[in-house]
Amino acid sequence: MAAIAALWRKARDYVKTKEFRDYITSTHFWGPMANWGLPAAAFRDMKASPEIISGRMTTALIFYSMAFMRFSYRVQPRNLLLMACHGTNVVAQSVQASRYLAYHYGGGAGKTTAVATTHPDTATAHPDKATADPDKATADPDTATAHPDTATAHPDTATTACVCDLNDFSLD
Repeated sequence: MAAIAALWRKARDYVKTKEFRDYITSTHFWGPMANWGLPAAAFRDMKASPEIISGRMTTALIFYSMAFMRFSYRVQPRNLLLMACHGTNVVAQSVQASRYLAYHYGGGAGKTTAVATTHPDTATAHPDKATADPDKATADPDTATAHPDTATAHPDTATTACVCDLNDFSLD
């Protein structure tokens, strides 16, 4: 316990020095603090669908962070806070890249077929009714069937249905 108290006292004394105040008011501190938004956004996006990941941007961010990791180590004085930020970003973007590759090239994107029902003014997709087999896909029973050869409109509304492959909606 005495060691922790001594460490705390030493940290408190360092915070009161001019050297620490100069560091806190420099770009060596605020530049990395602003850059922490990149890995924070990547970690937040890990909860989202892999459909939103841009392969090109993820690759660019990996190489950008790798270059600035080297820069932050080579610059004098060394900026280890910037190096830690970019190292974290390389890890986060690499995870995103693996999710992108697994989704687009590992068979994740082509396995789902969405069913869309279109009305004159709006279009509504029904992902909860999606199926991998387009022959068995059906839209709302009150409106239409989703099979293109047998699509029929409900007698009271001008509604049509279609089967849409999610690969048609690429974000790249």
